Amino acid sequence: MDSSTPPRSIATPCVKVCIVDGASGLCLGCYRTLAEIGGWSGLSDERRAAVMAELPTRRDRIDPALRG
Repeated sequence: MDSSTPPRSIATPCVKVCIVDGASGLCLGCYRTLAEIGGWSGLSDERRAAVMAELPTRRDRIDPALRG
């Protein structure tokens, strides 16, 4: 990569609602685990895409009363 080329942005599902549900271990905003959130920038594009694809189904693992 050319040093004058700005770094490519990393797609993230973060919506700035950072509250982790203790029962499921998932963030109430983006449905990622703390490990996924913490390591997001180090994941490969393929792994990030795989996590992103899983997020809609993870919503069902959170108590509906907490989802708002």
